[in-house]
Amino acid sequence: MATVEFKSLTKSFGQTEVLHGIDLQVKDGEFIVFVGPSGCGKSTTLRLLAGLDEVTSGEILIGGTVVNNLEPKERNIAMVFQNYAIYPHMTVRKNIGFGLRTSKLPKADKEKRIDEIAETLGMTELLDRRPGQLSGGQRQRVAIGRAMVRDPSVFLFDEPLSNLDAQLRTQMRLEIKKLHQDVGTTIIFVTHDQVEAMTLADRIVIMKDGHIQQVGTPSEVYEKPANLFVAQFIGAPSMNTLPGNFADGVVTLDAGPVIATDAKLKTDKVTVGIRPSALIPAQGDAPSILEGTVKFVEPLGAETLVYVGVGSADVIATVPGRNPPKVGQSIRLATPADEISFFDTVTGEALA
Repeated sequence: MATVEFKSLTKSFGQTEVLHGIDLQVKDGEFIVFVGPSGCGKSTTLRLLAGLDEVTSGEILIGGTVVNNLEPKERNIAMVFQNYAIYPHMTVRKNIGFGLRTSKLPKADKEKRIDEIAETLGMTELLDRRPGQLSGGQRQRVAIGRAMVRDPSVFLFDEPLSNLDAQLRTQMRLEIKKLHQDVGTTIIFVTHDQVEAMTLADRIVIMKDGHIQQVGTPSEVYEKPANLFVAQFIGAPSMNTLPGNFADGVVTLDAGPVIATDAKLKTDKVTVGIRPSALIPAQGDAPSILEGTVKFVEPLGAETLVYVGVGSADVIATVPGRNPPKVGQSIRLATPADEISFFDTVTGEALA
């Protein structure tokens, strides 16, 4: 296991800078997930750490040692790719053992190591098969096994689940999480899927346009987003955001409604953020903050998404699946005061 650190890391391709001063410390044994839209720089960061691309400026440290000038094979890391990168003509046993081909271990010890990895991944009965005889999830386990066999200090995963169907993605998320619990190795995982990030990570690194937007635990980035981008990127469905004007303890929303607040806001152009799960249908004479008309209902089983027209805006509320409101019905929505976030509309930054 090892710590990983990025210091003022930049990367340019030609005249175009794609990473802008990345600073991050990863603890020994931590599971870090980089997440963001396509082109945000997350995979580039991983490739720099792996030594597959050259750093333009700044430093990368693994276990406290600067590795900028080390070849990939000298960094004691293992990488699992989106497309598996396993050899179709080799058996599972030979694919897993490929990383030991230059090892000085006796053959018996190599075979023992392969058997241990196969048992850990539940693949003992598949060792004599070739990749063409395996499912997508099994092929991904082979790729993980080949990474594990060398006992690396750091595992790197570059969107490893994106080629799998929804059911397999869920299964593989659990397997990767269990793998981390079992071996405790530092893992840096890249994905564009915020659900993967939320379910896997000890901490999430959210990126946009080559900049880190926020680093925090899943609950921190969900409950206290640093800016509007994070608020709308994390969460499914994303946070409702309603711009308005603040004065004398009241936010008058552009959509029409008025929200009173005790928050000490330092700007008049304010955007109110409320998670769909925090919007609750108000019962009887209970106070509400938003009133509108149900425009659309989306049943999801245990819960239902209710799309509500509020003045000139639309919001989403997540309600229990049984007996949801009907389309065309008037509805009043309440939320606890501590579930409301405020953002500077101009800069997008969160306000205290």
